[in-house]
Amino acid sequence: MKALRTYDDYRKAVRSNDAVIVKFYADWCPDCAIFNDFIPSIMKEYRYIKWFELNRDEVSQAADENDIGGIPDLLIFRKGAVTARLGAHNADKPGKVREFLKENL
Repeated sequence: MKALRTYDDYRKAVRSNDAVIVKFYADWCPDCAIFNDFIPSIMKEYRYIKWFELNRDEVSQAADENDIGGIPDLLIFRKGAVTARLGAHNADKPGKVREFLKENL
């Protein structure tokens, strides 16, 4: 998963014509650590998708723009617009992440 370290990096990534996934997280977040344990296997299933991660504390403008409250939060973007979102209450469960991706990609 490629890190988006600046707001400009974020804007470039989400403008893709293809679907891209951005995981919003924070280093201090315990649910984000759980997510990181299982997401590599899911990423292999969806290797044709570009995956990015963005630390909401470091790139707060992107987090604010997308109303990121709880984390981890997964957003699917197409052409700069959010087309689907999986909120923090489900993003730490492998089955919910798989279901979300199947329904939205």
